[in-house]
Amino acid sequence: MPRPKPSAVYHLEAQWYRFRMPTARRRYQITETDEVARAIDAAARRWPGEARSRLIVRAITAGGNALAETDLVAQRRAAIARIAGRYPDDYPVGYLDDLRKDWPA
Repeated sequence: MPRPKPSAVYHLEAQWYRFRMPTARRRYQITETDEVARAIDAAARRWPGEARSRLIVRAITAGGNALAETDLVAQRRAAIARIAGRYPDDYPVGYLDDLRKDWPA
């Protein structure tokens, strides 16, 4: 199959986006809305000199990591809430103060 001309209208050709692509992974088209532009601009401040297409990947990855971290924090807080108050007799009131009085200042 010959390479399409640069002036060709690709969306009329069936599956134009698969033409000699080096991957079988899914690809997404993203319209640069105001919200997306703000996210890319913020990513550009964080990673200057990167292409906007690469900044999209970095922003998505950073956002995914932040969401995963938020989930971990919520799980940890839930675990603390489950066990809080289960062992009230193990450490009497003022236990830490008594322990710390022997520490050097």
